Amino acid sequence: MKLSEIGELSLLKTIRKRFAVQSKDVIAGIGDDTAVIRPPGENLLVTTDMMVEGIHFDLNLITPFQLGFKLVSVNVSDIYAMGGTPQYLLLDIAMNRNKEKSFVDSFLDGIRRAMKLYGVFLIGGDISSSRKDMVLAAALIGNAKRHIRRSGAKIGDRIYVTGNLGDSACGLEILKKAISHHPPQAESAISNEPTAKSYPLTVKYKQKGLKWNTIAPLIQRHLMPEARNPKGFAKYAAAMIDLSDGLFMDLSRLCDESRVGARIFLERIPVSGRMRTVSSLLRLDAIKLACSGGEDYELLFTAPSDYKPRAMSHELKITCIGEITKRGRVVIDAAGRESQLKPSGYQHFEIQR
Repeated sequence: MKLSEIGELSLLKTIRKRFAVQSKDVIAGIGDDTAVIRPPGENLLVTTDMMVEGIHFDLNLITPFQLGFKLVSVNVSDIYAMGGTPQYLLLDIAMNRNKEKSFVDSFLDGIRRAMKLYGVFLIGGDISSSRKDMVLAAALIGNAKRHIRRSGAKIGDRIYVTGNLGDSACGLEILKKAISHHPPQAESAISNEPTAKSYPLTVKYKQKGLKWNTIAPLIQRHLMPEARNPKGFAKYAAAMIDLSDGLFMDLSRLCDESRVGARIFLERIPVSGRMRTVSSLLRLDAIKLACSGGEDYELLFTAPSDYKPRAMSHELKITCIGEITKRGRVVIDAAGRESQLKPSGYQHFEIQR
């Protein structure tokens, strides 16, 4: 059944029914011109992110379930980057009238899975038809007892990142280069985690020794990223940003806001063994993916030099990769050679070469 057959009102009823459970702080949710919430007396955080077909996602590479999950996760990552707790979601959807309702059902299931993971409630939004491509937007409201900005870094602070960098970018390269065919766009594409059956390797890369259990976490990190909760270290962070457009790009943004410089040691940048292995087979530069690949949705933060992170802070791997300086932004390689840090990464409206 296509959206043109059920109409706007029926779709709105479907959405309202699927997301009927609400927080006690929501006075008025879906069904009124605005949502009404009762703030808990803390700092209110508000963020929004768009996802445009052909720019942010390719329906030949991602299922609707995965897309819905990712839309929520990228917004939650922004709230976490401010040291906050996500609470309320507003969702805007523009789709072609010929899109199958089963596609929408799977998409909403992905959203609901992410909402359950992060403890978020849907309180409203808007829907529209589009002439061709999908346009998605979500606004997320959260709160924080102490919010953390990009502008708080101080000279002498150490620079830390969570997790491993470059896994998502490597996962995207696998999808583009090493998969023989991709999952269906809509009706039956309701599975969540990618499988060897839905993303089969090409004969070429099978012969090169690429194995599904090696690439699966990399593909998963790209298609269904989980935002990193900073609760184990947020109280120590002086400044923080989430890594959505690449380490060097986002670090440069933090330095701009804090009006400081940075010194980064390349050999300290955390890269997973599987990412190095796969990058080598795909003839890619693992360090370049880690520094400029984007869509890691890890957290970068600075903390005073006397901060000593635990090996695993609330199950998050934390690595010191450098320090904040008075001015200049430099990268130091394993041989001690120094070069200028260039803010390479994804930028909208820039010609992609």
